[in-house]
Amino acid sequence: MDEDKSPKFPYVYLYNTGLVFDDKPMRVTSTCRLVIYTFPFDVQNCTLTFGSYLHFASDIKMFQGTTAAEILKESKNVIYTRGEWELIDIKAAPNALEIIEGSYSELRYYIILRRRPILYVVNLILPITCLSTLDLFSFLLPPQSVDRAAFKMTLILGYTVFLLMMNDLLPVTGNDTPLLNVLFSISFALMVVSLLETVFVMNIQHSSSQYSPVPHWLSVLMLRYIAVAVCLPPQKKSNRITVSLRPPTGAMNTSIISSKALQSFSATPDTPPEKPPSVPVLDELRKLSRDLMAIRQQIENQVQGSKTSQEWQMIGIVIDRLLFGLYIVFILVTFLNILIIWLVHDV
Repeated sequence: MDEDKSPKFPYVYLYNTGLVFDDKPMRVTSTCRLVIYTFPFDVQNCTLTFGSYLHFASDIKMFQGTTAAEILKESKNVIYTRGEWELIDIKAAPNALEIIEGSYSELRYYIILRRRPILYVVNLILPITCLSTLDLFSFLLPPQSVDRAAFKMTLILGYTVFLLMMNDLLPVTGNDTPLLNVLFSISFALMVVSLLETVFVMNIQHSSSQYSPVPHWLSVLMLRYIAVAVCLPPQKKSNRITVSLRPPTGAMNTSIISSKALQSFSATPDTPPEKPPSVPVLDELRKLSRDLMAIRQQIENQVQGSKTSQEWQMIGIVIDRLLFGLYIVFILVTFLNILIIWLVHDV
């Protein structure tokens, strides 16, 4: 309690009945234990106790000069500040402090105050809601786009700067953690998780060609069940036809003709036998065969890699849609729970 700075009043009223009335004004600065769990929609109950600690109740008995309703009405009339707090009600009750030697008479007033939340709604809750909504709608950007990750990092940076600027508006007293601080922490954690998810999906989209083939169980789980659960259309089968350059074994055996057989086959009674192909020609044919086999192998690798890449990219899209749905559910449940607690906690 601070020093009394009220003006001095050296007069008392003495009635013929023996009543002595001291109308000395007093300015009191008191403390109140704040319960800030529902900040900024909190209602505080502060207590002022008046009594004598030098005389027992048998000597001095405290009683109300006016009713609590009259005190409330007069207090609302004389209050000239319209600051952060609003006076809601005043209640009074006599009390006795019991000790071994006796009891002291006390008079206890309960002052009900309610915080005006409009300042905090405009400066704290509304911006946080807007930033969380922007982060939510950022899932609509293509997952393979680099702009999506940059957008999310910009949101996190802006959110951090906002909290540093508005830190003075948050309460620092009280034994409880405000729900608003919990909301800030959850929103920041969701933004970080969504950024990590974006990095993971982008890695799948851009590096899927380097991965091993998708396991069968993972492909069935993600593309057949979870894709349907997140309302993704089934992947259409490709109409591409893969043409193999390797001829059948039987055809290969029948098409291989030695030079001697070709010479004997081409030799007829009417025509002289032709000369067998020269060695450079056979070397060129062998080299052409090796080149064709290398081209065929390269095409098969590309086809297999393209199929694996498409499967991984589809899995990345399913994961992105799944986490988008979980993000919506989690943030809606969090906001609704905090809103319900704010509404019913002090009712």
